[in-house]
Amino acid sequence: MAESKITTKGQCVVPKKIRDYMRLNPGDKIDFVIREDGEVYVRPVILDVRELKGLMRKPGRKPVSLKDMKNAVRKRTGKSR
Repeated sequence: MAESKITTKGQCVVPKKIRDYMRLNPGDKIDFVIREDGEVYVRPVILDVRELKGLMRKPGRKPVSLKDMKNAVRKRTGKSR
């Protein structure tokens, strides 16, 4: 079991085992969800793709193909097709 201690500021460290499992990186956000039965679970915050528009735009940079984007997503999520 992975556990963490709450600091006086209400902060805690997400154990490495959990960060690896959830594929969390520095700067990523997590969401705490309280279910109706009172159970709490943690999930990574996934941005709406529209929030990413123009994020990588740099003058002179060539556009990335859909194939390259799909490959990058598959690599990040560990899914292969």
